[in-house]
Amino acid sequence: MARMKAHVWVMPKTTVLDPQGQTIHHALTSLGYSKVQRVRQGKFFVLDLDGLSAEEAKTQVEKIAREVLTNPVIEEFRYEIVA
Repeated sequence: MARMKAHVWVMPKTTVLDPQGQTIHHALTSLGYSKVQRVRQGKFFVLDLDGLSAEEAKTQVEKIAREVLTNPVIEEFRYEIVA
């Protein structure tokens, strides 16, 4: 059992409006970045894990992401375990 990190990305579902992303997109356009077509703003988490097997880490991180870090009605997540 080693020390690991988990990276978790949380994003609004594609069917959900993203006013922060729209605001950023508008700002980029006004700054001359007209080639940027769309911006979605999300959250990024780094979890330091200790004393778990790789399988335990996956199970625990998925449960944390699903139950704590996201609102499953409007957000989706993905994660990776990093050595």
